[in-house]
Amino acid sequence: MIETLLWLVGYQLAGELISRTFSLPLPGPVLGMLLLFATLALRKSVPESMKLNVPRFLSHLSLLFIPAGAAVLAYRDLLAGFGWQLIVVLVLSTTLTLLLPGLLLKLLLARHRHQEGA
Repeated sequence: MIETLLWLVGYQLAGELISRTFSLPLPGPVLGMLLLFATLALRKSVPESMKLNVPRFLSHLSLLFIPAGAAVLAYRDLLAGFGWQLIVVLVLSTTLTLLLPGLLLKLLLARHRHQEGA
């Protein structure tokens, strides 16, 4: 479990350092996640410790939403000034989050079937 935490925190730290060093508009944890994805894709494998422990972390994912929910409550006056913009952004991002993985899966399955048939 420690090895998996080191992977995740290390890549988050790397993303944060790169983001701050180059003043990128991309949040450090997002950049770290992209770096981790690139590393795992280049390795063409996932370390055994990650295979075993990531599902454990995902089962506690809902705990990560507590700080975000508390921030919404703490800054509700500020957020109230952006009411309709927030609604538009939330609807669009939720729609894209639901549609894009489904469309990607459909595309990849069609490609896989085509390759099997060829």
